[in-house]
Amino acid sequence: MERDASRIRVRGRQLLQTTYVALQTLKLYPPENEAAQNALTELHNAVCGILQDEGALEIRLAGDFFFINDVRIRVDVSNYASVRFVAQAFQRHGIGVAEIAPGVERSEWAPLLLLLAARGAATDAFERFTAEMAASPVRHIDVRPAREVEAAEHADVRREAAKRTYFQTVRVARELLTSVRAGKPANLRGLKRAVQEIVDQVLKNRTTLVGMIALREFDEYAFTHPVNVSILSVAIGQELGLNRWQLYTLGLGALLHDIGKTRLAPDLAARPGRMAPTQREVLETHPREGLVALGELSGFAEPPFRPMLVTYEHHRTCDGGGYPPARRHRGLAPLSRIVAVADAFDAATSARSYRFAGEAPDRVLRRMLDEPGWGLDPRFVKALIRVIGLCPVGTLVVLNTREVAVVLDGSGAPEHAYRPAVLVLTDSEGAPRAEPFEVALSETHAPARAILRTLDAQHYQVSVGQYFL
Repeated sequence: MERDASRIRVRGRQLLQTTYVALQTLKLYPPENEAAQNALTELHNAVCGILQDEGALEIRLAGDFFFINDVRIRVDVSNYASVRFVAQAFQRHGIGVAEIAPGVERSEWAPLLLLLAARGAATDAFERFTAEMAASPVRHIDVRPAREVEAAEHADVRREAAKRTYFQTVRVARELLTSVRAGKPANLRGLKRAVQEIVDQVLKNRTTLVGMIALREFDEYAFTHPVNVSILSVAIGQELGLNRWQLYTLGLGALLHDIGKTRLAPDLAARPGRMAPTQREVLETHPREGLVALGELSGFAEPPFRPMLVTYEHHRTCDGGGYPPARRHRGLAPLSRIVAVADAFDAATSARSYRFAGEAPDRVLRRMLDEPGWGLDPRFVKALIRVIGLCPVGTLVVLNTREVAVVLDGSGAPEHAYRPAVLVLTDSEGAPRAEPFEVALSETHAPARAILRTLDAQHYQVSVGQYFL
């Protein structure tokens, strides 16, 4: 069963990608053009491949994610844009399901895609689409209207909404930091929208969005790190009772906290091994460089003073240490203290160029709380623990049943701190399960499962991020 589902996922991703390419190509060329014909052939072959394997093909849009014959298609950074584009085409016309019957002809795709690519009616969109479709040569494809997602799908809907916010913000961060490094104008409008989306998601979907930080990728660290820090900072701010505007300001400062690195040599922060003292001195200028970089950004109605302060102070410690060095000790701004906590946690738990893997999240939390050398405000460290739990999302654990699991939801009431929701990956003998399943340890089940201890995911060669895609 798992093997078949994996094959459908691969074919489903290919189907959505070829649909995206065909839609984009038909926007540029008429159907008889060679490029359009090639795109339509690729799409038809992708459809026929699934029909040959499955005997039927149903494409269902639920919320912002697709099912192909009831198998959810995973979205990641590489295919986010194409999947989102196809989803928007469905949504414009009120389409929830497209069903393709065996015997579908290649000639049916051009008229269908041209209808999908159209702007869509302001009212009665689905009715108008089906009327135009009935007048076209399309005979083996049927569409049904969008419907309310069933209660059983709500968790997936929340997860996909959080994933959409995460990937979109990573894309914005990449574009902005790349533009600033190249001396080009930055898209501040997109940046502001991304931060507003983070705030919205934290306010209504905090646990799931915070879980997205488990998707850390070493190759994308320069872009995922500021996004992770922004999400964690806004979540801590919400826990502390900040209002929406304060959360937005906090999220903006957190997303931009490392912008000063764009003014340094590109390979400095990514240099493998320990840095020489002179290299470390140069790297430690990035908070000051960030202050200058933010001051030079155009597009703000007024200078972003609080984000500028966050950028400058995020590596200073509560006891007056850190960098840049201060001429005289003064208290750090509360927003800077929050970002310092989020930055320290994500940096310590992420793989970097100079180390193969990050530390286990639960161990990092204990060190942040117990070791004064971190120089962090303990009040905000405790707020972080309340947000992500003592066993944070992405922690690999062994249960009292000897099963291995990964934490899916590390937050919740204090009495449930060690009883989060987990995804059970193996049986009691350590053999991988063909179909991992989710269990809320705070609820009564048979057998009664509980966390026995945490495990080092890298030591056991488990990539926990795959379970959040």
